[in-house]
Amino acid sequence: MGGALATGLVEVANYPGEWIYACAKNQEKLQHKCQELGINPCGSVEELIANVDVVIIAIKPHMIETVLTPHLEALQSKLIISLAANFPYERYEALLLPNTHHLSTIPNTPVAIGQGIFICEATHSLTAEEVSLFEEIFSPVGLIQFLDTSLLSIGGVIAGCGPAFASMFIEALGDGGVLHGLPRDVAYRLASQMIVGTGGLQLATGKNPGRMKDEVCSPKGTTIVGVKTLEKCGFRSAVIEAIDSIERK
Repeated sequence: MGGALATGLVEVANYPGEWIYACAKNQEKLQHKCQELGINPCGSVEELIANVDVVIIAIKPHMIETVLTPHLEALQSKLIISLAANFPYERYEALLLPNTHHLSTIPNTPVAIGQGIFICEATHSLTAEEVSLFEEIFSPVGLIQFLDTSLLSIGGVIAGCGPAFASMFIEALGDGGVLHGLPRDVAYRLASQMIVGTGGLQLATGKNPGRMKDEVCSPKGTTIVGVKTLEKCGFRSAVIEAIDSIERK
């Protein structure tokens, strides 16, 4: 996730690579990624913290306490943005020193191309000016949505797991196209652009997706036949069950 965000900040938001510092356990991978994006590799967490005003935590939740604990005093003067799932405000409050400013978010990988989502916890310790700074930095790479803590999980499932489901849908549409003669690369290209366009249309208009579906389904037309088949095969119920199963995991 850290690599995807760095890519988006450099290649989409056009922030100079020299503004960004990165640190990782795997130094070989770090050096390669930093060279690719023109950002600064750091040999230690201390070096990174010393060079930045905004610290982005992009590690697994179980690693956070171990990595941050030796640096709590240095972090107290920084703005901390967390990308880790299941590590909300209260957990950071219990770990960090008092008056440390932090915000928990759950982004998804399309931030790499400026089409991502940042699910942000409405409870945080940022000032109004820091919230504005956060939005200024990250809005070029994704939609920013603040949610109550109780809704972070389900918001993260839709935004974070959804790309896997959408990729499966693209793959399935591609298989259908190949079945009837389309070259696979063309089928994937058409399917992917269709999803981009349809999502963009819903965001631009705010229309109910059901209404958008109805507008494509003309009487006795081809689309309604496909909709009927998807309903018969449990398409919508399968998606809902997938979301529910993750939340109940």
